[in-house]
Amino acid sequence: MEVDTKGPTISSETDRMAAFGGQLRAVHQRLRQALELARRSIDGEVDIPEGLDLLVFCRGFCSALSGHHRSEDTGLFPEILAARPDLKPVVDDLVRDHNMLEHLLGEFSAALSSEADPEALHRHLDGIGAIMESHFGYEERRLIEVLDAVAPDGDPRTLLGELA
Repeated sequence: MEVDTKGPTISSETDRMAAFGGQLRAVHQRLRQALELARRSIDGEVDIPEGLDLLVFCRGFCSALSGHHRSEDTGLFPEILAARPDLKPVVDDLVRDHNMLEHLLGEFSAALSSEADPEALHRHLDGIGAIMESHFGYEERRLIEVLDAVAPDGDPRTLLGELA
């Protein structure tokens, strides 16, 4: 599972504007891949280097998802609202999803720490995955065109998280 870490090449202001929508989609895809890697690590389907365990993959996924949402909450969403205050209800919904996902990630982390069985860990990931997919779909439907029109000012990693 190879992940493009460079993102699109941006050669003009028009490219820069269109790039943010694409970058959001790319971050979401990387998070889906991280979730799948966490699932596969629980099932022992990932070659784990000596000295590491599945916690690295699972906690890595949790950290990446949390980081993406923190970056949106503190970087991207304020820029969107400055340009489009009419989107406050949408942003409020997305922040509510972020809070719910953070709670679910905390429960998953506690299950990992307590060495829960694989079935229990998968149940946690199933819940996280379901909310994550619903959230990503809503966010993309409501914000991709906005991002392409507004062209937020800032480093994509600051606005979308380290996976941008």
